[in-house]
Amino acid sequence: MLQFLRALQGSMLVKVAGLFFLVLLLCIPLAEIDSINRGRGESQREAAQELAATYAGRQTMVGPLLLVPYVERWTEPLRDAQGKLIGQEPRSKEMAHVVFPDKLHIKGTMAPQERYRGIFKIPFYTLNATLTGGYAAFDPKAVAHSETDSTIELKAPFIAFNVSDLRGLDGSPALAMNGEALRFRQRVPGIADDAWFANGIHAPVTGAALAAWQAGTALPFEMTLGLVGQDTLAIAPIAEETTAHLSSPWAHPSFGGRFLASERRVTPGGFDAHWRVSSLVTTAREQVRAGLAGRGFDPDSDAQAVAQPATQPAGAARRNLGPLQTFDVSLAQPINVYSMSTRAGKYGMLFIGLVLMAAFMFELFRKLRLHPIQYGLVGLSIALFFLLLLALSEKFAFWMAYAGAATASVALLAVYFSAVLGGWRRGLSFGAFVALLYGALYGLLASESNALLLGALLIFGMLATLMLVTRKVDWYALSRRGDAATQAA
Repeated sequence: MLQFLRALQGSMLVKVAGLFFLVLLLCIPLAEIDSINRGRGESQREAAQELAATYAGRQTMVGPLLLVPYVERWTEPLRDAQGKLIGQEPRSKEMAHVVFPDKLHIKGTMAPQERYRGIFKIPFYTLNATLTGGYAAFDPKAVAHSETDSTIELKAPFIAFNVSDLRGLDGSPALAMNGEALRFRQRVPGIADDAWFANGIHAPVTGAALAAWQAGTALPFEMTLGLVGQDTLAIAPIAEETTAHLSSPWAHPSFGGRFLASERRVTPGGFDAHWRVSSLVTTAREQVRAGLAGRGFDPDSDAQAVAQPATQPAGAARRNLGPLQTFDVSLAQPINVYSMSTRAGKYGMLFIGLVLMAAFMFELFRKLRLHPIQYGLVGLSIALFFLLLLALSEKFAFWMAYAGAATASVALLAVYFSAVLGGWRRGLSFGAFVALLYGALYGLLASESNALLLGALLIFGMLATLMLVTRKVDWYALSRRGDAATQAA
């Protein structure tokens, strides 16, 4: 029995199986490090949410719109209990007619700023923009009658404007219409309380602008706006033709939404982007009308729930119009250290396997004997590299953190294997191999679009090298040599 155990101890097959088991065992610390990494990423998202709650969140801009309040009056027959006509009952309801701009041009700059919550850095921006455009001459016949034989009584119009988070307004927007300066006020009158637009701002049309509207002439306008938001600005294309020109010194923009920029230029000095959106290709107007009525639309929701409007009986579903169609630009962080660390950790098991394979090759060709504990320490040192990378990347730029963690790991293994392998040259050659692996990993992380190709080439290259180096090895002879050494011991 003792001889059988000694034979197993010297068996090459058992050695290889033990190494495979050790690699699987080392997946436990890798999983724990990945859990820590994901927890830190979640803490970063919570920090962004806290700043959004206490300062300002992402901004979605809708407007300016021209709203014309009106009262619709009609009469309905009044009958007694027997159904006999005994008179007429007057009825009325207040509504608002929406007039969208013919043209809307937005020109602005997004000045980036960064705010901290603990150790986490969250990007914000200050938008300084000028909105210019105009409304076509108003035709009272455009106001639709909802009842037969009703009369329409128009009231003084007003301009309505909305952003997702009014706390982000940097002072009061300045609006001039037909040469008349209009003053904004909080909340929008005549809008349903459950409508998302009710919490916007409005400016009554007065003076020369009101006279021009009553005379049936076009109304040009110019509006200056200062707005603070968290990382993303979304704009709803509500005009017949909406154009926008946004620029910023932020060199890492992310363009999104329903409509991408028609022209954009991104340089290390920032970005410059143009949008052109026609009302023919978007349902933003229909969505805004629904939002003004408080039905079927929430601009901050990605998945709209079916709801019941107050004017419909129970069980009658309102129309679901989906998320508001916008064009967006975000100040993306150039490197998210937590996503990069997560991506690096996905290669942890592969790296441990390659390093242990290299140690096994040294043992095989140098006719040395390494203890399983030594293999375990080497594997742990590779696993701890990923924890060290995560910790350093929270304090330094990612490339600096990576270089520091890789240098520490390579130096440790070089010194350790200089003693284990019986020579500093062997230790340095082993350290050079590990340094090559870390360099390859950084190349995988830096080239996200080619990561799969590079990873496949790396694995293929390592396997091909192993096969070529060991192509003349007599594994049975090595096993017999190990058995003889065990018996001699």
